[in-house]
Formats: sequence, structure tokens, C-alpha cells
Amino acid sequence: MLKEYYPYEYAPGVFAIDYKKLWALGIRGIIFDVDNTLVHHGDDSNPKIDRFFEKLHKMGFKTLLLSDNEKSRVERFNKNIGTLYICDADKPSPQGYLKALELMGLEKKQTVCIGDQIITDIRGANNAGIPSILVRFIRLPQEKRIGKRRYIEYFVMWTWKHSKKYRHRFGNILRSG
Repeated sequence: MLKEYYPYEYAPGVFAIDYKKLWALGIRGIIFDVDNTLVHHGDDSNPKIDRFFEKLHKMGFKTLLLSDNEKSRVERFNKNIGTLYICDADKPSPQGYLKALELMGLEKKQTVCIGDQIITDIRGANNAGIPSILVRFIRLPQEKRIGKRRYIEYFVMWTWKHSKKYRHRFGNILRSG
């Protein structure tokens, strides 16, 4: 029952992932959630994120932003990145994920979805048959409270950590050091 919520892998953040290892595994496209995955909720892109996408594109990756946000929010974030995007995605519905594959011209096995929410990002990718990586959600130091969904996610991740069958399906994709 919980397996539809299990990511293929977990990383502390998008910068902890070794994208060369993903490339070696045959991954050619990355679907990113925006809020609390790449930047804090509602923030614009920043020079670090802009350089990150530039590096991914130079490596040959196709990227796409898949967000439940409205068009103006996604376009504002994407201003300096210039990648493909789908807004109002209605996650966890698989339709947005399948449209992302179509836009990137890739197959499911060539693509990975990276997001911070199990209930939307990971479940949606899994339901669409796309491998997924869960990253720790971005939270400001002064933020003490988290939503009720995060407690459910903690439970799901506890069960995932004790499941040999479903964890580390990519192998070690974390950067060393």
C-alpha cells in the first residue's frame, strides 16, 4: 500500500545529487518541483539555481519545471533559467508527468522526478511510472512549524528506510564529500 509513496532515492537537497551518476544510469531528463525543492516557497530563482540549471543543460540534461503553481509564479521563477515548464499540474495526477515526457521527448526510464513532497511529487511520478528522488524540503531557520502532511511523510520515510526492496533503487547517487 505505501509503495506508491516510496521514492527511488532520498537526498538532502538538489545539490547533494551526483548528476554524472544519473547520466551514467541513462537518465537524460529531470522533472523538478519548484517550491521547497529548488527555492523556499514563493522565492524567485537566484544566481546559484540559475548556474545549476546552466550546468545541467551543458551536461546534456533536458529539464522541466512541474508545478501546481499558477503560470505567473512559474514564469517569474523561470525568467533566467528558460527551461520547459508545466503549471497548474494537478499533482499527483499522472497527466502532468506524462505531458512532461512528451515535451522533453523522453521515455519514462530516461527521466527522473525530483521533489520535496511524497504525497504530490513522489506519488505522482510513481503513478506515472517515472523514477523519483525525494529531497528534504527547504525551510527557513525561523520556521518552527511544519504542516500535518510532513508528519505523514516522516512515517512513510520511516517505513521506506526499513524496506530493502524499495530503497536505493538507483544505488548511490549522492555526491561524495
